[in-house]
Amino acid sequence: MQYIKRIRELREDNDYTQREVAALLSVGQRTYADYEYGKTRIPLDSMIILAKFYDVDMNYICGISNVKNSFPKK
Repeated sequence: MQYIKRIRELREDNDYTQREVAALLSVGQRTYADYEYGKTRIPLDSMIILAKFYDVDMNYICGISNVKNSFPKK
């Protein structure tokens, strides 16, 4: 599950704490930590929020691509 590595790298690269990202997703810090450790699967809507927040496309955040393209704008 490549997304586990990616969501942690994106958070750390952007100097956010788990608590800050958890607040963005409206979940507790422990729940977000479980996402990063692969104990709980992250919901799709939360993945979309993270992709928009970090301005990367879903292919990158899911580990399908290694290119950090911007999240598509309408």
